Amino acid sequence: MSYIELKNITKTFGNTVALDNLSLELEQNKIYGLLGRNGAGKTTLLNLITNKLFPTEGEILIDGDSVIENDRPLSKVYFMTEKNFYPDTMTIKSAFKWGREFYPDFDEDYAVRLSEKFSLKIEKKIKSLSTGYKSIFKIVMALSCNTPVILLDEPVLGLDANHRDLFYKELLQSYSEKPRTIIISTHLIEEAADIIEDVIVIKNGRIIMKDSVENVLSQGCCVSGSAAAVDKFTAGKNILGYDALGGLKTAYLLEEIETQAVPEGLEVSKLDLQKLFIYMTNS
Repeated sequence: MSYIELKNITKTFGNTVALDNLSLELEQNKIYGLLGRNGAGKTTLLNLITNKLFPTEGEILIDGDSVIENDRPLSKVYFMTEKNFYPDTMTIKSAFKWGREFYPDFDEDYAVRLSEKFSLKIEKKIKSLSTGYKSIFKIVMALSCNTPVILLDEPVLGLDANHRDLFYKELLQSYSEKPRTIIISTHLIEEAADIIEDVIVIKNGRIIMKDSVENVLSQGCCVSGSAAAVDKFTAGKNILGYDALGGLKTAYLLEEIETQAVPEGLEVSKLDLQKLFIYMTNS
């Protein structure tokens, strides 16, 4: 059963169409990856779900309730965004107490423990944090609130490799203990591919793909070898794109290949999500 429903959503800004008759159903307790190039409509979509923007046309429901000026469904969602919604002069520790006031299931003890793992000093004021640590603070708030829905818009902005790895591990640990619907909008597709279950790809305000990561990647492959051999073997097939270097070539296909049918000298490998995204969203 769908937990979040977007029905025929159109959103315009003047003459610009940000979302174009978009419909989407999201299940409860699943991790989604929301992918799209800059300006594709990802952040607009998240702002509509959280009632920070109103649709020009269409309807958005969370657990059967319209989100338009309705506190009941909105109380079930936590939205982590690049913007800071907390007073700059507030300390992190005070923000945790604020979170407990606004989100009944906010786990302050967990927030403190998670802060320690990230070396986030909770006595600091928010305005004193670097870009990376501001992202960490927002991550801690998001994972501690325990709402049925968490929206994460570019959650690892400014994080180094170690902190990004810790975030992914903590997200999965938190999800395994308390399943919920999580939507991650990110440009770091290769890193996120291991944690998302379903992928949603937006291009020019429309959804061009919604499927499980496993199913999507099982339908595609890469064929590598000499340019002439690759061209001959892939002729007439559903080709997403090519990479070429000297006399070597790799073709990215959106179809399954029987390995026994591959000529000697060619190598077949799995298609990765980032390559699939790049070739699907190129103009």
